[in-house]
Amino acid sequence: MELVKDRVGAAARGATTIADRVVAKIAAQAAREALDAVPAEGSAPHASVVVHRDAARVSVSLELDYPSDIGRQCGAVRGRVRRRVEELAGIEVHEVAVHVERLHSAHTAHQRKRGRLA
Repeated sequence: MELVKDRVGAAARGATTIADRVVAKIAAQAAREALDAVPAEGSAPHASVVVHRDAARVSVSLELDYPSDIGRQCGAVRGRVRRRVEELAGIEVHEVAVHVERLHSAHTAHQRKRGRLA
């Protein structure tokens, strides 16, 4: 007696859904990895994500030391975030917007410690 098994295609078996907040955590970690350094008095990068089907739009907010090559660091963040989200979540990234919220100067940090700000 031969048993015949019905073969069900992959699409009919189910789907894997990755929550937007998970993709946002991947993006934030990738942004941290791409930066030269997170400013001593600054906060770590954070991200928000909108996923529609298998495509994502990512927004990363970060703080940088000043002076630094802002354009190079933002480019590095965009590239790293795109690669890591695509590698780890399998979601195509259509856009990575980088927002620099604050620049931290060693000069102003030193003056703040002395109790004045020029």
